[in-house]
Amino acid sequence: MYQFYGWETASPFVRKLYDDLLQCWCAETCAPRMRGDWSPQNPTLGQCSITSFLVQDIMGGKVCGIPLPEGGYHCYNVADGMLFDLTSEQFGDTVLDYTDNPEQRRETHFADPDKRERYELLKARLAAVRGE
Repeated sequence: MYQFYGWETASPFVRKLYDDLLQCWCAETCAPRMRGDWSPQNPTLGQCSITSFLVQDIMGGKVCGIPLPEGGYHCYNVADGMLFDLTSEQFGDTVLDYTDNPEQRRETHFADPDKRERYELLKARLAAVRGE
């Protein structure tokens, strides 16, 4: 059973994409500040923006961001009439507010060269898993 936010209304395509990404997320794709806490038991930790922009490449739609108390945004997708967050499990039982959040721009996020490199690594790993 899936646990990511929006899984109940997500299409089979989105669920398959999540299954594929489970094989791709790793410490190297995790945000550096969280890398010490990343584990196979919490694979979505530190993966939100690169995952959301990769999903946008595949499905279109928008990447939105929930403002975080410590600064920055937690990114998720709105595409094909669905709102879903493939990396929400990293927050455990914390309830996130998915209403009225600002759209995120890849130019802003990828101004950080490390984030761009992690995105490219995730993209390559997903292509390998999908046989592309």
